[in-house]
Amino acid sequence: MTPEPRAGSGPVAPPPDGAATPALSVVIPVRNEAPNIAPLVAEIEAALAGVPHEIVYVDDGSTDGTPDALRAARAAGAPVRAIRHRASCGQSAAVITGVKAARGRWIATLDGDGQNDPADIPRLLARAEAEAAAGRVTLVAGHRVNRKDSGIKRHTSRAANAIRSRLLRDRTPDTGCGLKVFPRALFLDLPHFDHMHRFLPALTLRQGGTVVSEPVNHRPRVRGTSNYGTLDRLAVSIFDLIGMAWLQRRGRRPAIESDEGP
Repeated sequence: MTPEPRAGSGPVAPPPDGAATPALSVVIPVRNEAPNIAPLVAEIEAALAGVPHEIVYVDDGSTDGTPDALRAARAAGAPVRAIRHRASCGQSAAVITGVKAARGRWIATLDGDGQNDPADIPRLLARAEAEAAAGRVTLVAGHRVNRKDSGIKRHTSRAANAIRSRLLRDRTPDTGCGLKVFPRALFLDLPHFDHMHRFLPALTLRQGGTVVSEPVNHRPRVRGTSNYGTLDRLAVSIFDLIGMAWLQRRGRRPAIESDEGP
């Protein structure tokens, strides 16, 4: 695993004037996803009507019209904040940047290609809030029961999930799903490194939290092209899995006792 890369980023767009502090921040890392910005923002707004929220896009060095599309979404009145990495630093770096900039207590991460369904966010948020009410710090992970990817992508993902689950014991059937809901404070306490987004369940368990999975809708990509190659992703995952197993075995959580006296 490599350290968190340093991303050159422009100024963060401030929240709209008079905007209330959101309960939920939807963090979306994107690279060259201009055609998907407006449709996805519209879906998020429909799904979260009545929920105080913001949409934090992190543009990871796009070379297409993504910055213009984000400005247009903001100009149309959507609660969009935009951060731009001057050069691409990867999906994990973009998620880290977005969560650090977010203002909500709760974070929902979402892929920017339109394959995750924003309509699932309220249900995952309700599960996270119920877990918190029961005294548990929980990451709620989406589980793409009926994936709409190519056959080779589904098969390699299934194999990788089986190996990861056996080695890390993270009790999560689909860590690759971009749709997750968790407390912002939990994420900020985790170690940050390149490709960490693939191991959020294992990192949460290492931190003493709990992980639950919820079935979510998955849709075919209808606009743009994928930024990730299957073989490249598989090769990187093997090395990261070894590093994550090492990190997991080196983590110790102290039992805290108070002795402050009367």
